[in-house]
Amino acid sequence: MNESSSIDPRNLDGHLEVIQPRARKPGNPQILRAQFDDGGLRPNGALQSSSNVSSSRSSTPIPPDAPPSVHATSSARKQIRAEQKQRLFPTVEYAARVSHFDPKSDYRDFRGFFVLFWIGLAIMVISTMLRNLKETGYPLSIRQWGLFTENVWELGLSDGAMVGSTALILPMHRMYSRNDGIFRWTKLGMAIQSIFQIFWLAFWVDWPFLRNWTWTAQVFFTLHLLAIFMKMHSYAFYNGHLSETRRRLNDLDHPDSASKAAAYKYPRPKAHLQDSSQVDHAERERENGENLLKLREDLAYELTSPLGHVSYPQNLTWGNYVDYIFCPTLCYELEYPRTPNTQWLELFYKTLAVFGCIFLMTVASEEFVIPVLDESAIRLQSSRSISDFTLIMAETISTLLFPFMVIFLLVFLVIFEYILGAFAEITKFADRQFYADWWNSCDWLEFSREWNKPVHHFFRRHVYSASRGHLSRPVATVITFFISALAHELVMGCITKKLRGYGFFAMMLQMPIVMVQRSRFVRGRTLLNNVLFWCSMILGLSMVR
Repeated sequence: MNESSSIDPRNLDGHLEVIQPRARKPGNPQILRAQFDDGGLRPNGALQSSSNVSSSRSSTPIPPDAPPSVHATSSARKQIRAEQKQRLFPTVEYAARVSHFDPKSDYRDFRGFFVLFWIGLAIMVISTMLRNLKETGYPLSIRQWGLFTENVWELGLSDGAMVGSTALILPMHRMYSRNDGIFRWTKLGMAIQSIFQIFWLAFWVDWPFLRNWTWTAQVFFTLHLLAIFMKMHSYAFYNGHLSETRRRLNDLDHPDSASKAAAYKYPRPKAHLQDSSQVDHAERERENGENLLKLREDLAYELTSPLGHVSYPQNLTWGNYVDYIFCPTLCYELEYPRTPNTQWLELFYKTLAVFGCIFLMTVASEEFVIPVLDESAIRLQSSRSISDFTLIMAETISTLLFPFMVIFLLVFLVIFEYILGAFAEITKFADRQFYADWWNSCDWLEFSREWNKPVHHFFRRHVYSASRGHLSRPVATVITFFISALAHELVMGCITKKLRGYGFFAMMLQMPIVMVQRSRFVRGRTLLNNVLFWCSMILGLSMVR
């Protein structure tokens, strides 16, 4: 029998018992009615077990010495069942319920709308093909095909060289872990790594501009470049922290000359592993053997993976590094949770979905974006007054609102659901929550946390948390947004071939918007804030383009 049910009683304000919609409907409504009539629903609206229901249907005799309340309940049930059988016209049962979209509803399963989204896109493609076939004799007319095929071989070779060049940090870290002189991490190691990253980033950012690639190739290369840069930074600085932690642990073999300061937790230099270690200098001087043992345990714990199978420096191998490069994460750990095996059929579906989304984005651009931009460019050149210019701009932006919203959703799906999901299948990476319910965001700060969790984790770990060790929370937040805004401006510069500041301005504009949305006038108004979030999102996408 299908899992039911359609009711979930709740008490609102102590007055009315409102029934909530549930995630599953009964396969046969008559079954639910029979269960309800026979007492097959618990007081909280959940179904009783089948054994309880079947026993109720068999009308178990009531013992003569049963309390009067039991006899009354049994008599009421029999009377209701008799009334149901005597009615000639079908009865509709009414109760105090809330709808699926009601703010008080706990219903959250809207997968049908996801299916409807794809059906709508399929209808769009079919109607476009039929219109093109009627007008041109060809089902599709893709003028952007040259953008995808040009520079493709050079792009592939350059991308491979870019990723391969990061492998230099592995022998560098082997040197840091073994060297007790000037090349240890806290002396010249960190400086060497930082200088290497600066020159590495500057060279590969300039490379597409020097080669004069198409904007599509350049955007792909830049996005991959930024992801690999964050991976390299996380690998380098986390292993640098581990090398110093291991050195401190080894120094404790000679406790008389070793430092007994509290163990630091990366990347916050002022956050201790345990509260008991935050004591004054006099108490640290009086540490006994138990405290020393505890410090050793803290340092050894830091050197071991969360799953307990790998310890530093056993991770400094080529296999571990290559596996990390392919894992869909930007934060390095000694070990990740894994699935038992790769689901090859699921990998095939996700790979197919990647190309399908790219095809849909191309069709949407060809039919609903490029013609509008071409027409508006001609009209803007012939405009003779500010009012004409403003009217053309407003009409163009309003026409592009819906196409850009659809393209944005497709970009989100192709990256966070299908590409990252495919790499998760390849590497058996078990943690596949690459995003949360960002569509319910009430401000841009919440959106930045939930729509791109790998990047959010990186910025929280290596930018915000590292800054919090020296700066206040507002300043650390501004620095985090500033670095993110620079990355957005770089991507926009790859599209327009110029650094105009649009991406940087749009990103930094989120901070005052967040302050307004968290003010006492609109704070707590979830629906209003979500509407404002979506309006700013859609308008921003159209205006930047």
